[in-house]
Amino acid sequence: MVVAKHSPYDEFRLRRVEENKKRMEALNLPNLCQTLRLNSVKTSPMKKSNLAREKQLVVVRRSSRISNASTPVYKEVDVQRVQISRRMSKRRDLSNRGYVSEEIREKAFSKAEKLQADLGNRFPSFVKSMLQSHVSGGFWLGLPAHFCRSDLQKQDGIITLIDEEGEEFETVYLAKRTGLSGGWLGFAVSHNLVYGDALVFELVRPTVFKVYITRVKISGERPKI
Repeated sequence: MVVAKHSPYDEFRLRRVEENKKRMEALNLPNLCQTLRLNSVKTSPMKKSNLAREKQLVVVRRSSRISNASTPVYKEVDVQRVQISRRMSKRRDLSNRGYVSEEIREKAFSKAEKLQADLGNRFPSFVKSMLQSHVSGGFWLGLPAHFCRSDLQKQDGIITLIDEEGEEFETVYLAKRTGLSGGWLGFAVSHNLVYGDALVFELVRPTVFKVYITRVKISGERPKI
């Protein structure tokens, strides 16, 4: 059998391979490579690090400092409310306004009817006796339906009220509900209207009322029943 001869280059390369193999064995590199191949199947070091951080977060959320914290105690505190300034005159003291009987209401209403008669028929007018809902709470003023149908506009709009001193107050008229909404509060409070007062509304222009007020005389105490 004839053995092929190697060229000088091949012989040199083989000698270098043998030398490198001996160096690797001396450094125990083959065993290290085998160990790395076995560990590559397991979780990577990066994933282990992430799992460790997640566990630490759980521990922080369940720390004794938070779990043993006392339950918060709530208490009421006074809050300063923002007050919106309104155009209002000095109000009558309504906390001690006494009792208004039907007889007193009727007297005020009769005086208002006489005032209406004195105005004549130049402009359409009507008399309205004040109820609690007109002067407190909702501050809504319903107008006579027949008057609204015959003399007022058929759509919602602004109606101006002019008092006996010439001061003007704009109100919102709701045609379908035949009454005054926004703005009536300002008029009622500014004129200190109370239950039983009688008002004469004179329609001097299509959307302007001249208003005359007849006040009730309030008795000092409620009659015994």
